[in-house]
Amino acid sequence: MGTETGKSKGIIGIKIASISTTEGSLNCRVFQIKQISCRFFLKLQTRFMLKDIQVTGNKDTRSGFGDGILEAGRKNENVVALTADLAGSLKLHPFIKEFPERFIQCGIAEANMIGMAAGLTIGGKIPYTTTFANFSTGRVYDQIRQSVAYSNKNVKICASHAGLTLGEDGATHQILEDIGLMKMLPGMTVIVPADYNQTKAATLAIADYQGPVYLRFGRPVWPIFTKESDFVIGKAQKLSDGKDVSIFACGHLVWKAVEAGRILEEKGISVEVINIHTIKPLDVEAIIASIKKTKCAVTCEEHNIIGGLGDSIAQVAAKNLPIPIEYVGTNDTFGESGTPAELLVKYGLDVPHILAAVEKVMARK
Repeated sequence: MGTETGKSKGIIGIKIASISTTEGSLNCRVFQIKQISCRFFLKLQTRFMLKDIQVTGNKDTRSGFGDGILEAGRKNENVVALTADLAGSLKLHPFIKEFPERFIQCGIAEANMIGMAAGLTIGGKIPYTTTFANFSTGRVYDQIRQSVAYSNKNVKICASHAGLTLGEDGATHQILEDIGLMKMLPGMTVIVPADYNQTKAATLAIADYQGPVYLRFGRPVWPIFTKESDFVIGKAQKLSDGKDVSIFACGHLVWKAVEAGRILEEKGISVEVINIHTIKPLDVEAIIASIKKTKCAVTCEEHNIIGGLGDSIAQVAAKNLPIPIEYVGTNDTFGESGTPAELLVKYGLDVPHILAAVEKVMARK
């Protein structure tokens, strides 16, 4: 074929000027434009749907930490692990086996562990301290405040067995105040991942994140439904688009929010479920964008409603767009012994209580 010369406007405003090519080349160019067009419109039309979320397995979030710190250690020789006599509970044995020279057993001396971690940062190390959440925060708050937060030390405080789902060990080992304690410390980043994949991703991400971090995770086996690639510190994860109600959740309660959202969608209620895995720094932009659409919100957390995620969301709303908010969490109480499932039901952290909160908040709009 001969040469064809002319001017043409491409799809979605792409202008192709002075095309001079053979018929084969011209067809190739048009095909490329159509591909761009398809990708563009698919992006515009993509909606996050709860029914599309797939459970790929079941595993405890602490195992995500164990696998994450092993990988972080392989990537960065400055990563070191410290524990207060709980290497097994924190899934550290693979790390210890591969990097015995980068592991410190501090014994049942949590305050010493925090002080040692702070000192290690001066030599360029990236210390991960490990114990139960109660002992990672409440027992050593003074050391964290004075030795880590005040001087902005690059310590990663990694806390397992958080919340009620610690289970049978009971109130002395459960903690429901730690998010509030830690988010109030200036410069402290607070992360509460939703499942195994997200915990592993967060464990890896904080190695490259400068400054003190509190990473909170748990004991029970839990559905795996996120992708490691979806995690970005400080960036909320939208799990569904909706216009009737926003559900903001963190940790184990994200999956409960998904389950509740599916039931609501079957009833014709349009639900926007957002995983706020980073409590601080908070993704204010994502929160405001959501409540502008829905005009009401429910917050879900395995934590006291005083000082936790709910209060952070309420503060954003109060400053920018006051709306009705209902809280799902423990209500100014300690926990007790029981199975994780029993405790979530008794303390109102299950699907029926989320559904009731949605009904109540929507009635207040």
